[in-house]
Amino acid sequence: MNPHRLTYGFAYLFPWVAITAGVTIACWVASGERKWFPWTRETILEIVFTVWFTVTTIFALNAQVAWDYWDRAFKVQIMILMTLLIIRTRFQINALVWTIAGSMGFFGLKGGLWSLLTGGINRVYGPPKSFIEDNNALAVALVMVLPLMRYLQLRADNKFLRLGLIAAQVLTALAVLTTYSRAGFIALCVVGSYLWWKSRHKVAFALALVLVAAPLIRFMPETWKERMSTIQNTDDESLDASARGRLNAWAFAINLVEERPILGGGFRVFISPEFAKYAPDPKDRHDAHSIYFEVLGEHGFPGLFLFLALGVSTWFTAQGVIRRAKDLPQVEWAVDLVRMLQVSLAGFAAGGAFAGLAFFDLPYHLVAIVVLCKILVDQEIRAMREHEVAAPLTYLRPVSA
Repeated sequence: MNPHRLTYGFAYLFPWVAITAGVTIACWVASGERKWFPWTRETILEIVFTVWFTVTTIFALNAQVAWDYWDRAFKVQIMILMTLLIIRTRFQINALVWTIAGSMGFFGLKGGLWSLLTGGINRVYGPPKSFIEDNNALAVALVMVLPLMRYLQLRADNKFLRLGLIAAQVLTALAVLTTYSRAGFIALCVVGSYLWWKSRHKVAFALALVLVAAPLIRFMPETWKERMSTIQNTDDESLDASARGRLNAWAFAINLVEERPILGGGFRVFISPEFAKYAPDPKDRHDAHSIYFEVLGEHGFPGLFLFLALGVSTWFTAQGVIRRAKDLPQVEWAVDLVRMLQVSLAGFAAGGAFAGLAFFDLPYHLVAIVVLCKILVDQEIRAMREHEVAAPLTYLRPVSA
């Protein structure tokens, strides 16, 4: 969320995150809780990925800047590991989901209200000097929290809370549109389609989507509609400067890894002097604006493989949780949650193709929540099996007259 970027004076640069992280780690070390780490396919892939981007940083072409961004990415992974170490119960998982939805949802509510007040003519941006400062990054991040809001709505008992969450989803969708991000619009379409697919009442949900989407799109000004219409442009002459810059950066990544297929160029290679050497147009310097080309260019083919493997593995783990728990009322909440996490990850995969969010902490938190849901569901299933084995013994005891 980066709330300190909404302040001024000393608070704007004060190390709130470092202090919070330090207190969290110190309290966990000092606590008397049993300490164990969930070694799963996903956690192993994430650790190996962290080790790999450390190796590529050692050999980075833009060494000084690369280590600064390694520090940022490494701290993100440390706190993801702390999430896996600390959270153990359904209550804690739901508290984390509420925290994520509330933190990102703040910008969705603020952006949606701002759009209503201004007629959608001004773009919505994220907090300065953060992962989500760019309009594309903010749009994709907001799209990713929409399914989490949907999960909270499904599990809410209070009528007014459910209505509030529905309003939050509508305003957040409006904020996504008002970023004027084509990546965000594509991700929003993907998430809307997956939400419909995952819905238990597909006809009613499809009708609700139409009733919400049509007025929102009609509300947006002509400048927005003209920008979205460029999505279908494929010929070089009709591409705008932003699209040409992306293609140039992606070609740079491909040319770079042809020469450095294993190590890539290290963090922030897209802004290094090497850009002029490998880019088709050396003067049109752009960042990657794609999670896939970002990882490929910075960390080579091994880095891209680990990154994709983590996403694919998480998807199938979530599918396994759904398959094993869908008929168990005790863990119905987990089924609803991992379904929505799959939708969030689909939005990240689609929107991330056009936004540089490969090391943003939100998708890694989604992976961690899937892992934690799997552990809790497995524990519940084992407990039920043990009870089923023990239960028949009660019927073998003699019954007195």
